[in-house]
Amino acid sequence: MATLFRENSTTSTPPPSADEPAALDTLVTLTPVAATKVNEIREAEAIEAEMGLRLRVVGGGCAGFSYDLYFDTPTEVDQQFEVEGVKVVVDEMSLMYLVGTQIDYVEGLQGAGFKFQNPNVKSTCGCGSSFAV
Repeated sequence: MATLFRENSTTSTPPPSADEPAALDTLVTLTPVAATKVNEIREAEAIEAEMGLRLRVVGGGCAGFSYDLYFDTPTEVDQQFEVEGVKVVVDEMSLMYLVGTQIDYVEGLQGAGFKFQNPNVKSTCGCGSSFAV
């Protein structure tokens, strides 16, 4: 299992319109920059093609939940979809916390990493490494 990172930046954005059900590939989105970075990591680490980018919400941190990203083999109970050319794998429990989330990759003076913009977040901890819904 190749771990990409443990997320340290969460922001809340307005939720998408709920007029009609979302297609699987719009439940979670990646910006083109994030997709490019994921593919660069996949190539640099020689990750097998059948492995997808697993998105997980795990318990922990001072606010209750945190994000986890890594390459993993899908299981039969996972939701699988492709976003910006990246095969994404999400378990059902995590998906309910991730609906509407956009993942970006940002670089700045304080470092680089994947940033989640999740409309379901109600609060974050002071350091930004965990969130509550």
